Parts: sequence; C-alpha cells; structure tokens
Amino acid sequence: MNTSIKVLLTDDHAVVRSGVRRLLEQHDGIEVIAEADSGEQAYQLFGECLPDVVVMDMSMPGMGGLEALRRIVARYSAARIIMFSMHENATFATQALTSGAVGYVAKSSEAEDLVNAVRQVAAGKSYLSADMAQKIALQSMAGDDNPTQKLTAREFEIFRLLAEGKVVEEIAKLLNIGQKTVANYQTLLKQKLEVNSPVELVRLAIRHGIIEG
Repeated sequence: MNTSIKVLLTDDHAVVRSGVRRLLEQHDGIEVIAEADSGEQAYQLFGECLPDVVVMDMSMPGMGGLEALRRIVARYSAARIIMFSMHENATFATQALTSGAVGYVAKSSEAEDLVNAVRQVAAGKSYLSADMAQKIALQSMAGDDNPTQKLTAREFEIFRLLAEGKVVEEIAKLLNIGQKTVANYQTLLKQKLEVNSPVELVRLAIRHGIIEG
C-alpha cells in the first residue's frame, strides 16, 4: 500500500480548515496530519511533524503566511509549501513563489485544483493553476514595471497593511514586531517604491491590484 501524502493545513479560520480537510481526505492517499491557525504555529508544527506538504493561507494575523513561509523554508530547505490564498492577483503569487512556495492556488479555484496541487507538489513538482500561470505570464509580457516585486516578503506584508489603511501601532501588533521596526520599514518602503505620501502608496497598491480601489 502506498504511504499517504502527509499534509499540514494552516488557516486562521476553523471553518476553512475543516472544509479543506474534508476536501483533501475524500481523496485516497492524502492525510491531514496537523492543523495550525497561525504562521507561528505552522512554523512550530512543521518541525514537530515534518509534513510532506504544507497548505498555507497567505493572509493571517500575526506573522502572516509569507513570513511563516520564509522562515520554514530558511530552516527546512526541503519544505514544500502551497500558498492557498483569497488573492487572485499575479503580484501575490509572484511574491509567494519568490519567497519559496512551490505552489499557489486561489481559494476561488476549482476544488480539484488544490488536490492536484498537493499531489504534484508531493511528487516534487511545482504547481500553478492555469489561470494564475496565465496572469503571471501576461504581467511579465506586459513589461509591467511593478516596483512591489522588488520587495521582500516582510516588506510586502507591511506595504499591503499600510495600503489597507492600517497605522503603525496596528501593524506592529499584527506582525508581533516593534513599532520602531514598522516605522523603519515604512521609511524604507517610501524610498524603494519612490512614494512620498500615504496617498501615493495607496494609489500604487491599487494600480498593481494589491488592494481594490
């Protein structure tokens, strides 16, 4: 008998986790061995149960999916992580893949997409749904000079939260980092993205589909 693909499921919504668990376990050869409700917990559980595949929500309170992904991959280079995100934007997918994810599936995709992603990734391949692959290809073909692609995972996360109108105190609390650190990132982001005001930062985020206008 084949051994099952062991999956660690990470999402801050219990309802989403139970739905995804049901979906995956309907298929032979896939077993959800642990669930995490935060990036911090995913990092800890990864070391304890060494799953074959991690299915990780991108937008979670605290450390967030991108940062958790970066830390897991930095410590466990063989980690195979699929970002499972509500964002259908190519910029988010590119960020996830650059940060070390080997798969990206939008939550609005067909259910089979996630099952295929888990199987492909467990087999050592990478996975992008067809529509996401097309979006990324179109974005790069358009020569879209998107400055947000130069950002690190943590910079991108702070940029997104600032663009959503969160203030320094809120971001520090969400990401469990000091307010001074957030303020330093804010200054760095203005230089890197060549924006001078919060309004310009929001416009940039809307232009590249990071937030909706």
